[in-house]
Parts: sequence; C-alpha cells; structure tokens
Amino acid sequence: MYQKAYGQKGAARGDKDKESAQELFDKLKKATSSECHSLLKKHLTEERFKALKDKKTKFNGRLEDCIRSGCINLDSGVGIYACDPEAYTTFALVLDEVIKDYHKVDKLDHPEPDFGDTSKLGFGDLDPSGNMIVSTRVRIGRSHDSYGFPPVLTKEDRVNMEKDTVKALNTLTGDLKGKYYPLEGMTAETQKQLTDDHFLFNDHDRFLREAHGYQDWPTGRGIYFSDDKKFLTWVNEEDHLRFISMQSGGNLGEVYTRLVNAVNQLQKSGLQFAKRKGLGYLTFCPSNLGTTLRASVHIKIPKLAATPDFKAFCDKLNIQARGIHGEHTESVGGVYDISNKRRLGLTEFEAVQEMRKGVEAVITEEKKLAGN
Repeated sequence: MYQKAYGQKGAARGDKDKESAQELFDKLKKATSSECHSLLKKHLTEERFKALKDKKTKFNGRLEDCIRSGCINLDSGVGIYACDPEAYTTFALVLDEVIKDYHKVDKLDHPEPDFGDTSKLGFGDLDPSGNMIVSTRVRIGRSHDSYGFPPVLTKEDRVNMEKDTVKALNTLTGDLKGKYYPLEGMTAETQKQLTDDHFLFNDHDRFLREAHGYQDWPTGRGIYFSDDKKFLTWVNEEDHLRFISMQSGGNLGEVYTRLVNAVNQLQKSGLQFAKRKGLGYLTFCPSNLGTTLRASVHIKIPKLAATPDFKAFCDKLNIQARGIHGEHTESVGGVYDISNKRRLGLTEFEAVQEMRKGVEAVITEEKKLAGN
C-alpha cells in the first residue's frame, strides 16, 4: 500500500565520519549557491558555528553529528538532523531557525498534544461510494526519551531499544494484537512475503546513511503488525518508532481511531516519548516535529490533477499532493497521495481535520470537473 521494500545493504563507517565540525563547515562554506541551497547553509552562520562547535549533549552528541549529512550531501533540502532529543536545546541557535523556516512559522509555540475525543469525531468514511479513495493511512513518529538518535546510538542501545519496544507492543490487545518480525535473522520466506506485502523498509537513502541512520544494519530493527495488518510499527527505521494505521477505502474515522487507541495503550504500557515545550514530539529530522502526524489518502483525481491550478488549489487548503510512491514521484493512473501539509503549530485533531476538509474539497472539485 504505502511501505518501502527492504534491502540488505549495510552502512559502513569511513574516513568521512572522522571529519571534524570545522572540516565539515568549511565544505559547506565553500559550496556555491548553485551547489547548495539547504536550510543548513542558510542558517548556520559563522557566528552560530563558533558558538556551537564545542558544545555537547548529555548523550555525547556534537554539532558534527547533526550537520555531517548536509555537508557531505550538498544537495540536501534541510541538511541538518538532531543527534539526540537534547540537541533541540543544545543546538537551538541553528535548529530553531531551520525549524521556523521549514515549517513556515514565526515562533515555536506548538500546543500540548490533543487527539480529540474519538467517540465524537464527527467524520467517518470520506468516500462511501468507494469510487475515488483507494486507501487511507495515518502515521506518527515517536522517540524514546531515554535514548539518543542514530548518530549517537551504539549497537547495544539499538538492541535494548528494540527490547523495550517489543515488550510494549506485546501488551497490545484486541484488533491491535499482532506479531513482531526482527530484520536480523529474518528468513528468506518471511522477507519475501513482507516485501510482497510492501511492509518492509530499506537502507537506501544516502542522506540518512551519512547521518549514521543505518549503522549496525539490520540489528535492532524490525516491523510489528496486527493480525489484520491494519496497524504497523516500524522499529529503528529512521525514527525510533513509526506507528502506522491504514486500510483500504476512505474510512478516516476508523483509521484515526485505531492509531489513537494504539498510542494510548502503548503509553499505558510504560513507553515515554521525547518532547520539548514549544516543539511537541521530537524526532530525528527537524522536518517532522510537533504532532509528527501525516494523514493521507490515495485518491483517483485525474480531472483535477490535470488542471494548471492543481498545486495552488491544494496549497490553499494546506494539503499536499504527491505521487503514490512518495515525494518527487509521479501519479499512476490518475491516483495521487493527498495529505495534510502542516504538522507543527496545531494539535493532532486539528491536523487530521485539516486533511479531512482538504480531501472533501478535492472530491467535490473532481466530481464537478467530471460533470457529476
């Protein structure tokens, strides 16, 4: 449905990992505007670099751990990752500016979490006819508050984090009950089945690789899914945890409620998630903060998508249209991935409502253009 295929390539450490913050920054400074237009280059000024280059977090994270990928991959869009949850405070001088720029906000005053009352959502199936929406998904990212992010994690950390996660997942009941499949030691038969189901993730992203996202691959990583395969958890892919609720058709109410129930059960089991006042939930990449919530549908809209004002139509509604295989991919058969654009500065319930209203407007416009 939405997931990536799993690969077996590992990430190896090299001489680039030994480069100091100064050496990395020098590369960034030398890059021309045509070579590099990342948010890192824009906001990591000489003055900020000097103020941050010798700082260290309680997880022993340093500035070079945050900027390595963006200084090596000069074509990065963001260019900076957080080495651990505390990095958002220790290196706030640059990270706060990147966050405000990326999320298009003037100040960092994200509200407290609020999923709303799922018994009184006021919405259910967005496409009762079943003619337009192919599938619906809602996902969020979460980080254990007691562990750093990939740049500072040891192999032992990854193994222990996986154990903590699986222990919590095994407490899930009802339609959330399922099984965990570790990537390490996975049989060829299971790997083929999960790949055919499009459930497994890979280690192919060069930006994440340079940020140490794939160290010790595939140790400490795996996937959990419920018996009906409508609730999934990715463990140690990019973020510590990715919770995903999905199903065929357009019943956003069911998908959202399932996700909220899962998060509530897991928190009761003892999982504690990293947060910062004003930023909400913290993850590895500053592009995914606050609610970290992305609600989306795969929807058939060939008429609307063919209009010259399609992007402007979506922008006005704070929704984003992408190809069905993610950002920078093309539509297949007139089917697009439509999701909420904003994740920071509003509650979880407000984010899913923004997506709902946007999808309803898209459906109305498509029907109008089709003469229905």
